[in-house]
Amino acid sequence: MDFNRVKLPREIHSGPGVIKETGSICKDLKLSGRVLIASGPRTMKVGGEKVISSLQEHDFDVETIIIDTPSTEAVEAVQDRMKNMSAVLGVGGGKVIDVAKMAATQSGSHSVSVPTAASHDGVSSPRASIKNEGGSISLKTEPPMGVIADTQIISQAPFRLMASGCGDIISNYTAVLDWKLAHRLLNEDFSDSASALSLVTAEMLIKSAGDIKEGLIESAAIVVKALISSGMAISIAGNSRPASGAEHKFSHALDIIAPKPALHGEQCGVGTIMMMYLHGGDWEFIRETLKTIKAPVNARELGIEPEYIIKALTQAHTIRKERYTILGDRGLTEAAATKLARKTGVID
Repeated sequence: MDFNRVKLPREIHSGPGVIKETGSICKDLKLSGRVLIASGPRTMKVGGEKVISSLQEHDFDVETIIIDTPSTEAVEAVQDRMKNMSAVLGVGGGKVIDVAKMAATQSGSHSVSVPTAASHDGVSSPRASIKNEGGSISLKTEPPMGVIADTQIISQAPFRLMASGCGDIISNYTAVLDWKLAHRLLNEDFSDSASALSLVTAEMLIKSAGDIKEGLIESAAIVVKALISSGMAISIAGNSRPASGAEHKFSHALDIIAPKPALHGEQCGVGTIMMMYLHGGDWEFIRETLKTIKAPVNARELGIEPEYIIKALTQAHTIRKERYTILGDRGLTEAAATKLARKTGVID
């Protein structure tokens, strides 16, 4: 593992009201001149306008673009607008931030992550989930050069988004188990420090599960800290192994198969229950923790029909075939998938 190549955000600012300091933070990052704000239709009102105001107070020339879906077309649209820009600031949820990171990477520029919700660990990670005709694909990017996480704004986002972020963090448990398995069976590169940071992050969150409640700035702070740490573990590893295993394959399969998929972190949380069972671990503890956080623990709560859960389980091993997990090369039979989902209470 070449630790000389680890790339992390240069500055991380977190706290209530910190979004109003965006202009001075960008100056500290040595940005100047023209910057692009990429945001969503809702998040432009929630956070984008405050970012624009702060940047203009510090003499930045600000342009904006609205992102509807995290598609390759959206990335290209942002890239086209980035000519002669010093950076793009992704102000919004994971989709907007992923598009900003990808566009900045492809244009050789910088991105700054300004999350308005704590829904998944893309806030600081060097990965982006981008949609193409075959579903979502996870791509390597440069990490954002800065993270500005206003916990007051994040605490006011729909609680479902924060619970989803918790599901994404808890999935680190099975992701690391899969990584260790691939290391033992295939001699895949393994980082003790990246896996330790990933697990400590998940443990921290689980210990605080009872304190994670709707509308609390303190709850937002706990989840944001965990998401940023998880993203750093990915940077240290040089890949998403510390935070993405069979449970993520299951989620990506659901994205393709289910007519109306749930949130990424929600699906990963339910996937973690089942993959922990396959690993012979304490899946009931995972399920109870997700319940405490009020995250979904079964198909009904995900709003997905049981047939799609089974189909996703049988097809999950075909997602990113190069990534070995507990699902192996052949995956689960329909009978085994049904038994697994029933045993863990994911389907009735």
